[in-house]
Amino acid sequence: MTPVWSSAAPADMAQNGGVNLGEAVRIGAHTILPAERRDIVLQTADGFALVGDVALPPDGRPPAATLILLHPLPTQGGNMDSHLFRKATWRLPALADLAVIRLNTRGTTSARGRSEGTFTDGPAERADILAAIAWAQAAGLPKIWLVGWSFGAEIAIMHAAHLPVEGVIALAPPLIRATSQHLVQWAASRKPLYAIVPENDDFLPPRPARDRFAMTPHAKVIEAPGCGHLWVGEKAVQLVLDHIVQIVRPGFGPLPTTWHGPYSTYRAKEA
Repeated sequence: MTPVWSSAAPADMAQNGGVNLGEAVRIGAHTILPAERRDIVLQTADGFALVGDVALPPDGRPPAATLILLHPLPTQGGNMDSHLFRKATWRLPALADLAVIRLNTRGTTSARGRSEGTFTDGPAERADILAAIAWAQAAGLPKIWLVGWSFGAEIAIMHAAHLPVEGVIALAPPLIRATSQHLVQWAASRKPLYAIVPENDDFLPPRPARDRFAMTPHAKVIEAPGCGHLWVGEKAVQLVLDHIVQIVRPGFGPLPTTWHGPYSTYRAKEA
């Protein structure tokens, strides 16, 4: 499979670029740090084209690991632009030398465009995950991890126990579609499985999450104090991104909260 690259800049942002002449800038909700960014197209085995993008470390630095981000429920507005994943792609290539791949699963629309196919609530999305993994492998990207949020966490747990990835990081997993049967598969695979669970999650708070994941003895449940299912606020974002980086790059971090150097500021494009 040959990686398909599209236009030179992501479709979801307008940038107000600037050069930092030595003064530290606090990294905030709209800060875009340097990266090599490209739009991509993923081809599924069942014949659908999925839109996405990739961000690589700047200045030609090789990525230390790769994140494939699986978004929340598209029927409730989730897509590759969901705020936590935008901030991951804006920050982690520069701050942690990670390659970050985002995609719209089948039937999902964002500013990047609409992925072909029809949403199936989990089963057929397995092919979407496989397409993203195949693209990353063809591009020579190292140490592939799946990072899913809510619905994205569920499809990662449902399908990835025996896929060619390093492991899964599940953010606020509801465990509605992902069942005990899937967790048993993870127990058999012994592949790393992390669940970062908000203290105030609306669907599966930490205590019941620990009970559910107990059937996968090696799984690690990490409580996120003061956070909710939507990870609202910069404190929640920093906490999640720190945990992700510490998992995929042990001993690295915590991430800085200020930046010296060139950066851009996100401004939504006018209709």
